[in-house]
Amino acid sequence: MPIATPEIYAEMLDRAKAGGFAYPAINVTSSQTLNAALRGFAEAESDGIVQVSTGGAEFLSGATVKDMVTGATALAEYARVVAAKYPVTVALHTDHCPKDKLDGFMRPLIDISLERVSKGLDPLFQSHMWDGSAVPLDENLEIAKELLEKCARARIIMEMEIGVVGGEEDGVVGEINEKLYTTAEDALATAEAVGVGDKGRYMLAATFGNVHGVYKPGHVKLRPGVLKEIQDAVGAKYGKDKPFDLVFHGGSGSLLEEIQEAISYGVVKMNVDTDTQYAFTRPIADHMFRNYDGVLKVDGDVGNKKTYDPRSYGKAAEAGMAARVVEACQSLKSAGTKIS
Repeated sequence: MPIATPEIYAEMLDRAKAGGFAYPAINVTSSQTLNAALRGFAEAESDGIVQVSTGGAEFLSGATVKDMVTGATALAEYARVVAAKYPVTVALHTDHCPKDKLDGFMRPLIDISLERVSKGLDPLFQSHMWDGSAVPLDENLEIAKELLEKCARARIIMEMEIGVVGGEEDGVVGEINEKLYTTAEDALATAEAVGVGDKGRYMLAATFGNVHGVYKPGHVKLRPGVLKEIQDAVGAKYGKDKPFDLVFHGGSGSLLEEIQEAISYGVVKMNVDTDTQYAFTRPIADHMFRNYDGVLKVDGDVGNKKTYDPRSYGKAAEAGMAARVVEACQSLKSAGTKIS
């Protein structure tokens, strides 16, 4: 299937909310991790979301180029070619973009999509995330209004965050304190500023104790009921059931019952990065340890080309990450729900 059109992407999110499941949004940093994500979705018979962060996009452009827009554009164009060979539908998304990177990442990418749409083409990416969690809520919402209007014209769904996700991702650090829990007042202010779909469609990353990084199960203190509180408060005012399309960030270490409770309150997208990074890397480490004298020219020997050929361990890495994507689809109940 091709990359999702704006209409198909909207249908995907509607189906997820109505069907009580969420899509894994898999962070990728290379063509190979992209292929692993696509393979995992196909094996799970799940549609899904592939996303790239500012750091991932910079890495994709090359270690000496370090240009986020170049890397993101290259990924999107490559994905359009290879995704067509998989029997699932995938949307492309850009992850966390803080204020200081808007002019070097999200805004230029939206401009590219505006130009594409003016020529009758689909946007380059189907959604972009504005991460205003590090600025005061009033400023966050003012910037969100400007970006949402532009995204709507480019036929793009915007994602925004209110509250703070703890831990660290791409150098952005969130302290672990009460700001990890979005309030009903925050949600009402958001609806007042950017509407509930009437001013352009957006997804909302509301926080309920989320923390980026690696944690043992049970360490992260989630309160999924926070999501119900904000949905109920805004829904009562605007006469809509579950008015927000919610996003779950920082899920590593979360208990399965907490994840599925969050989905029941309207989570349609869950970011997956830490777990798939490890699933990709673990088979490579195994290969290197088992083939030490083959991947290195020990004591002047010649090594074994078959074991230091990147394809030999790359295939194992792809399979390992794909299996973790399948697991994510099963946990989020999207497995077996593909559109066609």
